[in-house]
Amino acid sequence: MNRFSLEGKVAIVTGSSGLIGKAFCDALKEARAIVVAADINANDDIKKDYYFHYTDITNEDSVKELSDTIINKYGKIDILVNNAAINDMFEDPKATLELSKFENYPLELWEKSLKVNLTGTFICSKIIGKQMLQNKKGSIINIASTYGINAPDQSLYINEAGEQMFFKPPAYSVTKGGVIMLTKFLAAYWGKSGIRVNTLTPGGVENGQDDFFINKYSNKTPLNRMASVEDYKGAIVFLASDASSYMTGANLIVDGGWTAW
Repeated sequence: MNRFSLEGKVAIVTGSSGLIGKAFCDALKEARAIVVAADINANDDIKKDYYFHYTDITNEDSVKELSDTIINKYGKIDILVNNAAINDMFEDPKATLELSKFENYPLELWEKSLKVNLTGTFICSKIIGKQMLQNKKGSIINIASTYGINAPDQSLYINEAGEQMFFKPPAYSVTKGGVIMLTKFLAAYWGKSGIRVNTLTPGGVENGQDDFFINKYSNKTPLNRMASVEDYKGAIVFLASDASSYMTGANLIVDGGWTAW
């Protein structure tokens, strides 16, 4: 069981203020890692429990400042969790249905998702991976999504009255699919350098969604429920630790069986 210990290791979690991001921080801390919470936003819990660093993952200078600060403070970076991402938000709720249709989907939302979800992961991996090269070891964990493997089931967004509330837009799926491929590229590129790069693909987390959506999602999942954030804590520790020392370029899917059928 000592192979699961992260004692003395320094971990950075991007998107740490989000629902899953906070759970990742907690899990790594419970495994005795030194956890740095990085985000463009901060909540009180993150600031209270972790060393927080304001970071814009789409800006190379901001990520380099994060890397330099952690190296100066702790002397190394052992683990990077590329968790930061965005889902589309439409300014006018009344226009959501029409704008979420692929035929009407705004180019600026497409480009924003590419910049954050994919380019941000590229920038963090590039800059922090360069630091890991100096120690010839490290674990990078990229967070994808089941929607990066399977296309969204648009029927999940039809309410009890038979009304389509909105369509899951294309950018999230495309960017998360890109994250999975970037993982494979980096795993092959850095394999001989001692840096392991893997993907964790989580399923949907129950978080106050409409009842019709929770029921539909659960019925589509073999385990018959949505996830809780606790369901991903073991997986992130496994990928970060020596317990997964012969694992790189892989996609660990933790989705209650969503992608099994």
